[in-house]
Amino acid sequence: MDLIRNVFENQLVLTFSITFLALLIKYLLVKLLRKRAVSKGQDRRDLVNNLKNFVNFVLTVLILSIWANEIQKFAFSIAAFSVAIVLATREFIQCVIGFFYLVSTRPFRIGDWIEVEHFVGEVSATDWIKSTLLEVDIKTYEYTGKTLYIPNNKLISSPIKNLNFLKRYATHTFKIVRDQSVNPYAFIDTIIENAKVLSSDFYEVAARYNHMIERRLDISISGPDPIIKITTTELGDTQAEIKIFCPTERVIELEQAITQDYLKHWHLEKVKNQH
Repeated sequence: MDLIRNVFENQLVLTFSITFLALLIKYLLVKLLRKRAVSKGQDRRDLVNNLKNFVNFVLTVLILSIWANEIQKFAFSIAAFSVAIVLATREFIQCVIGFFYLVSTRPFRIGDWIEVEHFVGEVSATDWIKSTLLEVDIKTYEYTGKTLYIPNNKLISSPIKNLNFLKRYATHTFKIVRDQSVNPYAFIDTIIENAKVLSSDFYEVAARYNHMIERRLDISISGPDPIIKITTTELGDTQAEIKIFCPTERVIELEQAITQDYLKHWHLEKVKNQH
């Protein structure tokens, strides 16, 4: 009994004991959740991240309650420097406020694709200070291998674009520019039909996903049929702007296939005109 009483009376030992116990519980729970997620084939990163933040919050409250008297005495002793301390830790305080903003508004979840300023990535973790993103090249919808650490105060002052619908399917737009020696309207219908053939294996799924996005966002988006619009550049060249609603992992494959088909017909038409 005396040993237990001494432990509870010794704030330093009690702090280390609670910290060790909390970290141990967090480690075991995270390991259990990840094991169950793997066995069921589910993505539990959002739950794991929330669990970590909750345990950290409880641990912080407990430690503050243990050292409340000492913190209060310390605060009184540095009252003259309080303004300077607030100014020095302003960015840190803003990051903490930003974290509570994210928790209360939930503009995104772990695993979502978001854009903040000019940074695009998949959210892999959040904590009191920063949000961690796995950078995504928005042109190719592929991971770059870079990790972005965005302070939470940026998420208050900057718009957050949730791009999660682009994670599976996207309206991909690309342009093909050639000179005016060939009239593209002579073969544009053939290009569209060939593009439909290329997208036939995922057309039904794309149509359902397209309809789901339109219903959920209450907007109209292009797709799932491919669209080709012919315009001219500032230099007077012919420009074909092609839009196709397709799986993000097949964007480059389809762009290359359609470009190859377009250039083939363009050269065939040019040879025919020369004769």
